[in-house]
Amino acid sequence: MTMADPIDAFLLVSFGGPEGPDEVIPFLERVTAGRGIPRERLELVGQHYFARGGISPINGHCRTLLAQLTDAFASADIDVPLYWGNRNSAPFLDDTVAQMHTDGVKHAVAFVTSAYSSYSGCRQYRENIANAVRLIDGDGPAIDKLRIFFNHPGFIDPMVAGVTSALDGIDPARTHVFFTAHSIPSASAATCNYEQQITNAAQLVAEGVGASAGAAMPPWSVVWQSRSGPPSMPWLEPDICDAIRSIDRLQVDHAVVVPIGFISDHMEVLQDLDTDAAAAARAVELGFTRVSTASSDERFVDMIVELVKERTEGVVPVALGELGLVPTQCGETCCPAPQRPTGRPAGRPGG
Repeated sequence: MTMADPIDAFLLVSFGGPEGPDEVIPFLERVTAGRGIPRERLELVGQHYFARGGISPINGHCRTLLAQLTDAFASADIDVPLYWGNRNSAPFLDDTVAQMHTDGVKHAVAFVTSAYSSYSGCRQYRENIANAVRLIDGDGPAIDKLRIFFNHPGFIDPMVAGVTSALDGIDPARTHVFFTAHSIPSASAATCNYEQQITNAAQLVAEGVGASAGAAMPPWSVVWQSRSGPPSMPWLEPDICDAIRSIDRLQVDHAVVVPIGFISDHMEVLQDLDTDAAAAARAVELGFTRVSTASSDERFVDMIVELVKERTEGVVPVALGELGLVPTQCGETCCPAPQRPTGRPAGRPGG
């Protein structure tokens, strides 16, 4: 397969999630495979899913996104079939890539539902795609992952609009904005640009809000959520709930929480923010507003179209801020896999 082959398919790649109570434990077993997590711990973590009928919203978001992209591709004259494969639940990526091969796909582009560079958010997906191709008997399709998009206007502008709307009617002088993202081990953060990119995206949103007509950007900070693993292992801090509990109530009446690290309202957003962080705010009598994620905005869909056109039509890439464009395909040593201890409690997997 040569890179000169024209793009003849689009592949949406996501984390996956259960869609019924009977899928919860098998899903968690796949997510934590190789870590020696006891089943009783998985059942405890699974209660967050069982409380919501055993259904994660993430697959529903992917279906909606695919429907939107089908229309957007037609409007943009991008005539390729659309496929969808998950890392940890049906439709499984291996099965989808095999179907693409059966359908005669030669060269696809893949959009991964993660905006940032890290092992789990970028490199592992590239490994998943490569492994799925290797499982095919014969030459599988070439599949190129589309570039990281944390600083694309199609991701930043919807977040600017969301924060601006959240601040309407709130005194900015007595408000604090928390930009939150999934925490990762400090050792992993030292080997990738994840923390820097999260901070840069938050800065871009803050600048965009400040530039909006009549909007004033309150004080803001970057915080983290969803950490797992033993307490002895350092992870990025502070945690969102700890940050809310420690806010100076003499100065701040309201917290606006911005899930800058996520593209859709999936389980970690619903549990860690809408449930846990909201409860932490109530406990200290702090007003609480959570901004929606970006994928519900038409500009996000338009961004994906532009990312595809960068590869199919040579459209000039756009990136905001000082970090600029992130390479489409990174080097062999980028974002190495973290060294995880086994037999430790599992955190709340995404999805």
